[in-house]
Amino acid sequence: MGHVARARLLAARSPGSGDWLEALPLSSVGLKMDNATVRIAVGLRLGAPVVRPHVCVCGTTVKVDGHHGLSCRHGSGRHSRHNQVNDLLCRAFISTGTLATREPLSLCNSSGKRPDGVTQVPWRRGRCLAWDATCPDTFAVSHLQSSSTQAGLAAAAAETKKTQKYADIIAGVDFSPVAIETSGVWGEQALILVKEIGRRIAAITHEPRATTFLRQRLSVAVQRGNAFCVNGTLRRLPTDNNQ
Repeated sequence: MGHVARARLLAARSPGSGDWLEALPLSSVGLKMDNATVRIAVGLRLGAPVVRPHVCVCGTTVKVDGHHGLSCRHGSGRHSRHNQVNDLLCRAFISTGTLATREPLSLCNSSGKRPDGVTQVPWRRGRCLAWDATCPDTFAVSHLQSSSTQAGLAAAAAETKKTQKYADIIAGVDFSPVAIETSGVWGEQALILVKEIGRRIAAITHEPRATTFLRQRLSVAVQRGNAFCVNGTLRRLPTDNNQ
């Protein structure tokens, strides 16, 4: 069995990697995926072809598995996936009664780096919480050796890297990385944070499934982003304005 197939099977067995499969297709709560997104999400999970072989906009040959698009730096899909996840996290914090803002300034005075978001009031122990999200590609060459050995190692490495990146965050602010792999595998710290957010939402709304719904929304967002990434490798045909 090759590294890609093994990484895919290990990811599929990881708890929570298939949260999107259990989501009811409800547009009102952001859980509905269009047919193209479902086709690509299922194909990536099963290892089935999702595209025809073609040359990416970056010049790289894309195989039928479509994996290149998941981490291609020249496509716009990665930014869309990242923004969807962060928008959901920001709204989830607000649903707990905790105001939050995106891309705050002046939290890392020595480096000038900006995390993806921060609560504007204390989250726990009298300290605000900043977060930074990432979707490491399970099948990227840089992760494949570890991903084919144990599920979640790409997310764990990404969380460690994020923690080191924001090590100079100002006093009075805690930091939490949020890593969800392209295969749907959750990072440990991401799960801890999402469970706490869900618990607080449930306490306010009396909806015991709040954590489940939040996990499903985030999982669906990753799959939507994956589909955007895969489709983003296709070259756009020029349009004739005279027609």
